[in-house]
Amino acid sequence: MAADDLIAYDEPLMPDAGLQARVRSLFSPNEAAAGRVHRRRGWLIRRMLVLADLIGLATAFAIVGLLFRTNWELVVASLASLPMWVVIARIYRLYDQDEERTHHPTTDDIVGVFHLITVGTWLLFIGVRAFGLAHPTLGKAVVFWGTAILAIEAARAGARALSRRSPLYLQRTLIVGAGDVGQRVARKLLRHPEYGLDLVGFVDGRPKPRHDDLMDVPLLGGPDEILDLVLTHSVERVVIAFSNDTADETLAAVRALNDADVQIDIVPRFFEIVGPSVKIDTLEGLPLIELPPIRLPRSAKFMKRTVDVVGAATLMLLTAPLFAVAALAIKLDSPGPVLFRQTRLGKAQRPFTLYKFRTMRVDVDTEEHRKYIAATMNADLAANGNGLYKLPRLDAVTVVGSFLRKTSLDELPQLFNVLRGDMSLVGPRPCIPYETDFFKPHHFDRFLVPAGITGLWQVTARAHSTFGEALDMDVAYARGWSFGLDLRLLCRTPLAVFGGRGAA
Repeated sequence: MAADDLIAYDEPLMPDAGLQARVRSLFSPNEAAAGRVHRRRGWLIRRMLVLADLIGLATAFAIVGLLFRTNWELVVASLASLPMWVVIARIYRLYDQDEERTHHPTTDDIVGVFHLITVGTWLLFIGVRAFGLAHPTLGKAVVFWGTAILAIEAARAGARALSRRSPLYLQRTLIVGAGDVGQRVARKLLRHPEYGLDLVGFVDGRPKPRHDDLMDVPLLGGPDEILDLVLTHSVERVVIAFSNDTADETLAAVRALNDADVQIDIVPRFFEIVGPSVKIDTLEGLPLIELPPIRLPRSAKFMKRTVDVVGAATLMLLTAPLFAVAALAIKLDSPGPVLFRQTRLGKAQRPFTLYKFRTMRVDVDTEEHRKYIAATMNADLAANGNGLYKLPRLDAVTVVGSFLRKTSLDELPQLFNVLRGDMSLVGPRPCIPYETDFFKPHHFDRFLVPAGITGLWQVTARAHSTFGEALDMDVAYARGWSFGLDLRLLCRTPLAVFGGRGAA
């Protein structure tokens, strides 16, 4: 008996006589001529983002026109330049990322939009002067430049919010590989419906038993059926994860998708150490993944520290009334100090005293937390009944403490740690010394950069990830650090906090 005869697939596939017809209707380049257009996320989001850019530019032109007396020649030139802006945005690939990436927030557009507006403003400024259409001042150009960046970013955020409400935004997704990694990918997709990835099922010829929380995700077939599955289920994205299938079988499955017009994502080997800063090189046609050394140059350290000091000082001034209100509320709610002090580990595992508003009773035993950390090192652990990987300890958390945790206001005193240089505004979560007992070797890379109040884990997952997954995200931040990444995470932090998703 063949090995495949022992596998029970959840949805056995029947031979489809109309397979080739569906290939033509779904993926033919002459779809419009045939009268059947299969519109997908890319079709929707590109048009919405173009509209958003035009609205943002028109808004900036209008604001400048109201602030400054503008002649009609400049108005005509500005409107006539709109196609130029779209072309420049296309060059910077500002319309492609949403379809290609699993998740592309508007904050990731900041650098591209900055380049777009900078180049476009100077081309328009020089062009109207060169042709004698108008003589705009440098001040007018600067006002337009700043206004356009803000207006386009706001319009793009609105366009994405509207797009996510459309069924066209959903990408039907298959995962090739039902092993530990494939099931981890599935759980991440199910935790984040905002990504718009509709998980259709697994493809694996030699699957492992599925975890209890993934039993509703069907096993559809083996890799030799991948093309039929893609066409039958109108799949737009295929994630290649590890499986027990041979490399030849997996490669054959990927090659079978060449004519299917689907996005293919591959989970790389040694994904634990592959960060976003990796580069692809070739050695006589052989691809090489380059892992740059993890280091912060002096200039980067200076910029990061400058942002930390200025940002922390500004936030402390703005939130001073909250400090007073929180301190009074804590004192009235339960006996004990206002501030909770605990030894944490920062950069290079240097210990420091971390400050937080006290949210628990003063007589709480830490042994329960130590055991929970050990358990949640397993990325396959099922979440609590509330969908979170966070030790509830409802009997230990005070009434005021529960509110402070939910709103993340208990973190405010850490601004003192930032000013003292113990922490940064952005970085890995400062860990408790005993947590390192459960680290894997690559997890210690997180200590190569300063700990932070917010970071990749806090923004993208919060309590929706296991402790092991949170450490992996800390390592990814350390390996992929850039000044732009810090700025994007700072911009996304208010959305994560006020959204309340995954708060403890």
